[in-house]
Amino acid sequence: MKILDRYILKSFLVPFLATFFIILFVLVMQALWFAFDKIAGKGISILFILKFLYYTALVVTTQALPIAVLLSSIMSMGNLSENYEFAAAKSASISLLRFMRPLIVLTFLISVLNFFFSNNVYPYAMLKQKNLQLNIKKKKPALALVPGSFNTEIPDYQIKFDEKYGEDKNLLKKVLIYDLSSGEGNKKVITAESGKIVTEEGSKYMTLILYNGYYHEDHIKKIRTSADRNKMPASSASFKEYTFNIDISSFTDEDLDDEKYKNIYSMLSLKQLKDTLPIMKRGYDDYILGRSKVLYSRVKAEELHAVNDSITKNELEPEVLSNFTLNNKVSILNSAVNSVQASINSFKSYKDSAKRNRKWLNLYDIEYYNRIALSLSCLVLFFIGAPLGSIIRKGGFGLPMVLAISIYVIYFFVNTFGRNLAEESSVSALVGSWVATVVMFPFAFFLTRRASKGMGLFNIDVFLQPITNLFKKKESNKN
Repeated sequence: MKILDRYILKSFLVPFLATFFIILFVLVMQALWFAFDKIAGKGISILFILKFLYYTALVVTTQALPIAVLLSSIMSMGNLSENYEFAAAKSASISLLRFMRPLIVLTFLISVLNFFFSNNVYPYAMLKQKNLQLNIKKKKPALALVPGSFNTEIPDYQIKFDEKYGEDKNLLKKVLIYDLSSGEGNKKVITAESGKIVTEEGSKYMTLILYNGYYHEDHIKKIRTSADRNKMPASSASFKEYTFNIDISSFTDEDLDDEKYKNIYSMLSLKQLKDTLPIMKRGYDDYILGRSKVLYSRVKAEELHAVNDSITKNELEPEVLSNFTLNNKVSILNSAVNSVQASINSFKSYKDSAKRNRKWLNLYDIEYYNRIALSLSCLVLFFIGAPLGSIIRKGGFGLPMVLAISIYVIYFFVNTFGRNLAEESSVSALVGSWVATVVMFPFAFFLTRRASKGMGLFNIDVFLQPITNLFKKKESNKN
């Protein structure tokens, strides 16, 4: 390796390592901040918190590497240009691409390392982190309950409420509870205007206090006829305050290292995603085919071709309904309206389900392509950062930091925008995952071309020259 190459690599590696660990620290602290309310106050040992931070650091490494490459390339090339070292290299007939050659090789190796992390370490870290986070969350069931839908995690109960609020997130609004502890269905129903969850540290029971509600219970026998079921008595009462205990021993005894979730898209390698996607796509196609068959049979489309020549010998009016009596017309129209309305209702009932299934499939598809695109982002961002650094001729953490953040925000925004479009099936998963790389590539080409020719970021003369020529022309006309 030549002395120049070693010097350039050293100039790049020092800021790269510094910026990488700084960015990694910031991203880990950001994740810890978002997860703080799920961890604090649950009696979790420091060992498990350190485990959570370790897995989080592995997860965000794939995101920190491209940012570090971008920032360090601007800083290193900016320092070399600011100290006129790049100008000296040009005077010795060393081109920009030759000057950057060792950095290009190093960045390629970083991209390979990023791909290795995203394909092997990232799925493992996501598996550990998500399961650890969910298990920590279950140490305090009050925080495990989600507003707006039925919560079935607590054994023998289905709990639904509209809002969860308060400093400890233990106050509830508009509570609906199905008590299934009898094993005979939801014969006991409790509703309340508001409620409060009280749990003590280490207790195996969660106390639920309800206010201003209604209690209803059907007294059902195990063996009875449908006629007897309607005659069975029921008890109901209103209350201002109602308190009962729920056994949560299955929560408090939960092993924090238990891995309940293993097949989520972010927890799979590329090979596993490639094996899983065909199965999911066949399942989705079968689901859509089943729904189409139901719709086809509901409108009785097959009966339209039962007899194709049964009316050819009769004199018929061009308008179909004119061939029937008034009563038959009314009957036909009512039947048609009912059939269409039933088909519409059936379609609406399956619309949300089909949309969820398609979105879930899209997430797996996007994850597959995004892993590769994210790895190559190191190279694309390097060819933006390195020429930009040589053009602005500024090193340090000042201007390079501002430029790096601005460029990465654009990249992140475009990437997120593409992923969201792909999730909603507006574009394909391939397009949604690669759109950010495709958008940034022209900027990389433009900056590299201008830097290699020794031109500035913008040629002001292109804008000023027409104005100058206009004034000169007016002046000559006056003379």
